[in-house]
Amino acid sequence: QVQLVESGGGLVQAGGSLRLSCAASGLTFGNYAMAWFRQAPGKEREFVAAIGSISRDYSISVKGRFTISRDNAKNLVYLQMDSLKPEDTAVYYCAAGNLIALRRGSYAYRGQGTQVTVSS
Repeated sequence: QVQLVESGGGLVQAGGSLRLSCAASGLTFGNYAMAWFRQAPGKEREFVAAIGSISRDYSISVKGRFTISRDNAKNLVYLQMDSLKPEDTAVYYCAAGNLIALRRGSYAYRGQGTQVTVSS
């Protein structure tokens, strides 16, 4: 059974930083691209970042502020979020799948999410 479990969310002031983690189990982690999505209340799910074996991809809204990374030895994927803005407030989800599909918003597996709230 595949599980993706996010952690690290919370409340932070604008300009601050958070690091999200996603622990994966039940899958051959190195065979999957990993991604982060987010969804704010009343808004559609939004692609944030993805990482393959080498490549990384970011949405325009977070590029230069967020960094995605992975540790294949520990089956972990991270999202370092710096210079946070109130508009970054959302539930952040970890997902696994094909890199191109992830970039288009489609995933094979997804976690339950972690709340990130940025106060102004």
